[in-house]
Amino acid sequence: MNETTCDHNCDQCSSNCESRQPLDLKAPLHQMSQVGKVIGVVSGKGGVGKSLVTSLLAIAMQRRGFRTAILDADITGPSIPRILGLTAKATSDEIGLYPVYSKTGIAVMSINLLLENADDPVVWRGPIIAGTVKQFWTEVIWDRIDYMFVDMPPGTGDVPLTVFQSLPIDGIVIVTSPQELVSVIVGKAIKMAKLMNIPIYGLIENMSYLLCPDCGKKISVFGPSHLQEVAAKHQIPVLGEVPIDPALAAACDRGELELLEQNYLQLAVDLIDDSNGCTKK
Repeated sequence: MNETTCDHNCDQCSSNCESRQPLDLKAPLHQMSQVGKVIGVVSGKGGVGKSLVTSLLAIAMQRRGFRTAILDADITGPSIPRILGLTAKATSDEIGLYPVYSKTGIAVMSINLLLENADDPVVWRGPIIAGTVKQFWTEVIWDRIDYMFVDMPPGTGDVPLTVFQSLPIDGIVIVTSPQELVSVIVGKAIKMAKLMNIPIYGLIENMSYLLCPDCGKKISVFGPSHLQEVAAKHQIPVLGEVPIDPALAAACDRGELELLEQNYLQLAVDLIDDSNGCTKK
């Protein structure tokens, strides 16, 4: 149907005209960047350990010999630099912005790497925050990255929507904790991902249990876990359970998580690692 005869009633029209084509809102990657698989790490609410899980996944993939990166999209609550012990500031020139590298070579871009003081608050409105996340994709020079993990802010607001629409997300990992309230909120994150046609790798439960230092028994500090029933309800797999581990907390506080020997997320990394070595330009 041409413009002169179009009545703008697409429901009753079989013509495949331009107005019926879905808009591609993907932001262009910097011309000097190469990024392979992009994995979002999301949660339905804050405080469940999303940044910890992001870091653990990146560390595990880096140990497998891949070039790994973290794009910290949690602009108002960035914690990746502290977890990885990053104190240097990101640099830039007329070509672009350069990430900071961790002890083992993980490339990181976070708002805290740009602020004069790490404890300065980011008091910005949603559109500016979303625009900053896009800039981390379009203006940062990501050098031959095999796997990028995007640490998303909690919820289903502006920034998660921007990431889903603007970045070529290959799939997401959803982080939860044992409380029943959290399991209800996780459902919102799952439904948003399905609405946006984003594949879901599965669920990871943080603060899942505490090991008794004397007998080794698992103690459910927050009561019985609802992880399996949430996974069954939404027909997605469980990828791992991260315990309440004082050594893990201490390593994060010292910025030495990369030096800690742990293997909590082996299943998740096995699923994400397709070892195809391809890159997106």
